[in-house]
Formats: sequence, C-alpha cells, structure tokens
Amino acid sequence: MKKKLLRVTTVPISLKILLKDQLKFMNQYYEVVGVSSEGRELEEVSRDERIRTIELNMSRDITPLKDIISLTKMILLLLKEKPDIIHTHTPKAGIIGMLASWLTRVPHRLHTVAGLPVMEAKGPRKIILLLVEKLTYFCATKVYPNSYGLQEYILENNLTDREKLKVIGNGSSNGIDTVYFDKTEEVINKSNELKRKYDLTDKFVFCFVGRVVKDKGINELLDSFNRLSKEFSNIKLLIVGKFEEELNPISKESHNILQKNKDIVHVNFQNDIRVYLACSNCFVLPTYREGFPNVVLQASSMGISSIVTNINGCNEIIKDNYNGLIVEPKDSTKLYTAMKRYIEEKKLSLKLSTNIRDEIVKKYNRKIFYQYLLEEYNGISRVLHTKQPNK
Repeated sequence: MKKKLLRVTTVPISLKILLKDQLKFMNQYYEVVGVSSEGRELEEVSRDERIRTIELNMSRDITPLKDIISLTKMILLLLKEKPDIIHTHTPKAGIIGMLASWLTRVPHRLHTVAGLPVMEAKGPRKIILLLVEKLTYFCATKVYPNSYGLQEYILENNLTDREKLKVIGNGSSNGIDTVYFDKTEEVINKSNELKRKYDLTDKFVFCFVGRVVKDKGINELLDSFNRLSKEFSNIKLLIVGKFEEELNPISKESHNILQKNKDIVHVNFQNDIRVYLACSNCFVLPTYREGFPNVVLQASSMGISSIVTNINGCNEIIKDNYNGLIVEPKDSTKLYTAMKRYIEEKKLSLKLSTNIRDEIVKKYNRKIFYQYLLEEYNGISRVLHTKQPNK
C-alpha cells in the first residue's frame, strides 16, 4: 500500500506550473494529494497530473482572521487524510501547512523555500515575516532551500539549524524539462509568426517573463530600455506576464513608459512561453529576490543567455561573462550598460550562449531532479521501493 503524500501550495497555479509533471511522477510511488486554494487550475492539476486535489483557500498576504480559518481547515483536513508526509511550498502554505501538521503530529513535515518576501520587507512587516519563517522551520522536520544562496541567508539570519536544511541536487524546485524547452522546428516556426505579428523581425529583442511587479526589477528594466530605445532604432522589449497591483505594484513612471514606448510589447500570462523566448536574443531578469529562478533555466535550456542580478539562484545558474552577464540589483545604470553591451557587441550574444544548453541538461535535467527527490522521500519515510511501479 502506498504511503500518502500531501503537496500544498498557496495558489493552484504553483501546483500547475512550478511543480508540473513532478506530482504525476511521484504518484507512481506515493498516493499524492494536491492541496491549494480554489481556482480552475486546481481542476487542471487533477486532470493533468492524475492526482486527487483538495480545495483549501489561503491568502497570500498577512490576513490574521483568514489565516486562522485556513489553519483550522488544514488541521481538520490532516486529521481526516492522515498523511505520512506533507510537503509545502510558498510562504503562506508553509506556515499554515507546517503549523497544522505539527499540531496533528504528521510524521514527516517538509517545506521547500523558493524565494523569501522577507528579503525586501522593512519595519514591522519584516519582523513579522521573519517570525513566520522561523515558526515554519521550527514546525518542519526538514527544510529544502532551492538554492545554496538561500540556504546561507537562512543560516545567517538564524532561522533554523543547519541540520534541518538540505538543497536537493544542484538546486531548483522542479528541475527543467530540457526536451520541452528546446528550439525545435515547430517552436521556431511559431516564433517567426510571432515576430511578424509584433514587428520583432530583424530586431534585437530583450525578453522578460514573470510577474510584472516591483520586486522583479521591472522599474529598472523599463527605465533602462526606455533610455536605450532613444539611442537604437532596431531594438524591442518583450514582456510576458501579468500585473499584481494589489501586492507589489510597479511605479507610475513605469506604467507611463509601458503605455508610450512603442518598442515595448507586453502580453499577459502565457501557458507556453517557449515561442516568446525563441523570439529573443537576450533574456533579462533584474529581480531583487529569488529562490531559484525557473525562467532563467528555461531560457538557458533554449540556448538564450541572460542578464541577471547578483542574488542567490540567479548567480548560481549564470556565470558573469561566461553564459550571461550579472549586474547589481536596483541599479538601472548597470542594467542599461549590460543591455547596451549586447546591442553594440555583435558577437556577445553568440559567445555567451555557446554550450549554455549542454550545461543545463547536465546539471538541472528534470528526470535527475526527480530521482534526487524520490530518494529523499524514500529515505525519510524509511521505505525502500525496489519494484517498478505498475504501468
């Protein structure tokens, strides 16, 4: 009989995108149940990953009353489901899931850390978030930072003991599907159609994929590109992602640039970003904080070099002047200079993208990551799977 494994995220898009294919793989060895807030994505996860899902609403912000309600519902759920392992992702799911599973004595309580909002918080909010993280890790039996830099941040801030921490493989939360993220003939053909649609043909295209929020460095990106577009007529900026005005809005100046600069193309969230990446010459992620940025893995897997900020995760994938350029966060001038180098140094993009895909395949292939994680589950639950799963 399979042991029961609950995988919990605050919102269902995290189950759908961040843990894509992982739940289906683990369901061969464990009875996997996905838990997250309501949304059509939860139904899609159940269908695509072939697992049972349970709706349990959680707020992404600090909302004490709603959080108490979520905690109570999580306790009742755990008492009913009686999982052998609970594995949470994202901050709110972490504190709700870990505290509830500690109170109900779930044997194995695992939490993955993939970026910390506390890194950019200030004042009372920062104090609250640090206490929440510390309580989350206290309740967990194992904590998995998804980058080595994130692990050091946790230790430097005394959030937990080193013995509880472990980075799985070379980092990340799900590895990268290097077969899917490749410049196939089909992807190239579709990208050519996209280039014609948005007037990207014969242009040098910078690309950003992610939430269009302040913490992703959008203000600096738009400011830098706006300066460049006044100097160069053959460049474009392609932004793929949705706004989050209620949580982390960009500046009014940035909104004005988006509206007025005709060389900037903005499209909303896309299920398949490969075509957009394939249109680009350089990927840019000027983020303030990350755990381990999947989108940099995705761009790199498609042979596209990146400009990233010198923060954990980003500087573990990108090596300066080897497979991309690294700049300091929150520095528009440094970002502008790096982007200008790509435009003026004609062979730089080719040089930095050489062998980038091979390294990603070797270090971050999703199948290898799944084996690492499966070994971790098997080890902590003291269950040795010696037989292949039934087909």
